[in-house]
Amino acid sequence: MSLEQEVELIRRFPIFSKIAPAKQKLLCFSSDRLTYAADRVIFKVGDRGDACYVVIEGQIEISVELPNGKGRLVIGTVGANDLIGEIAIFGDVPRTATATAKTKLEVLRISADLFRSVIRENPDAAIELIRILAVRLANTTAHLSRQSSPESS
Repeated sequence: MSLEQEVELIRRFPIFSKIAPAKQKLLCFSSDRLTYAADRVIFKVGDRGDACYVVIEGQIEISVELPNGKGRLVIGTVGANDLIGEIAIFGDVPRTATATAKTKLEVLRISADLFRSVIRENPDAAIELIRILAVRLANTTAHLSRQSSPESS
C-alpha cells in the first residue's frame, strides 16, 4: 500500500481525521502496519505500554485475569476504527488488560512518543481521545455491573 493510500486510510479514523495532512503523513510513515492471526496475543496485562494500536480490520478481544487463577473475564471487543493501548501510554502504567486477535487482524502500531506528540499538538485529537476513553469507561462499568448483578450468579 502506498503512503498516499495509508494517509487516506488514517483520515477515516476520528482521532486523526482533523490533524494536519503533513502530520497524517508523518504518522503513516513512522508507524508500523501489522497483521496478526486469530488467537494471537497483541499485548498482555502488565506489559510496558510502548505503543497504541488502531484497528484497520478485524476484531480484538480485551480481557483480564480473574483472581486466584479462576480464568479470565472478557471485558470487551473492539473492531475497525477503534484504538487500544493508549491507557498505558497516558497513564504511565503497565498494560491494564490483555489484547488478543479474535479474527485475522490488521492494525497500525503507533509508538508512544509519536502518539503523545500527535495528541499534544492537536486539540481536536485530544478531545476525541477523551471521548474514546469516556465511552470505554462507561461500557466497562456497565459490563462489570451486569457481571456482578445477582441475576448473573
